[in-house]
Amino acid sequence: MEETVSMCLELPEIREAKGFTKAVQALEWLKENGADLALLDIDMPDINGLELAANMKRISPDTAIIFLTGYAQYALDAFQVHASGYLLKPVSKEALQKDIQYVLSYKERHKNGIKEKQNRVVIKTFGAFDVYVNGQQVKFHIAKCKEILAYLVDRQGGSVTRAELAAILWEDRLYDRKLQKQLDVYIRSLRDTLQEYQISDILELERGTLRMVPEKTECDVFRFFAGDTDAVNAFRGEYMSAYSWASITEGKMYWQQNGN
Repeated sequence: MEETVSMCLELPEIREAKGFTKAVQALEWLKENGADLALLDIDMPDINGLELAANMKRISPDTAIIFLTGYAQYALDAFQVHASGYLLKPVSKEALQKDIQYVLSYKERHKNGIKEKQNRVVIKTFGAFDVYVNGQQVKFHIAKCKEILAYLVDRQGGSVTRAELAAILWEDRLYDRKLQKQLDVYIRSLRDTLQEYQISDILELERGTLRMVPEKTECDVFRFFAGDTDAVNAFRGEYMSAYSWASITEGKMYWQQNGN
């Protein structure tokens, strides 16, 4: 706790930081003083961080919450209590500053009545594959649509033909007219879902090819292959665990992480 407080006080965005070892003390202080931002762990001595976050939101809905934790599997639960960020330990000063800058600038724009112009798209591939828009998990109407986007993310901006996509999603089927029509239905549904969340610009379609635009998102696997230390340390050996085709990239990540 002391280390996190010290790190915060080194950031120009933070004017004051206070640490607590007990959740009840933090809640009592919040009732009396309020806070722009709270940094929480999942594993805490009296109540867990998710429960503490829910209590904090009831007391002070405008307090933004960022989780700093060693548990990757609670990311979905964290965003369901409206967390603004989820960083895996060990957390570097640079990674923490980036999330704090985003949270505080977002709050400032809305305080001044300025509408957010661009949605923040966060894609998580370590473990299960999920997409979040401003902290809200994207719900896909068809599971295959989610898998299509997952494969495009795996390609890291590379273009994919419909035939290649069909070969990945349906290994044992012939790419005939029937399958082409079925794939077209899934692609349209994917586009509709992205449009529903106002993030359709992360997908590009051109003359029979598809690609996902990496620059429009924040993604752990992109940072991993870019050599980001926090992303490399956060990888626990599981990548898009629901998809068998992801094992090739998972193997590359394992060897890169272990220096081979």
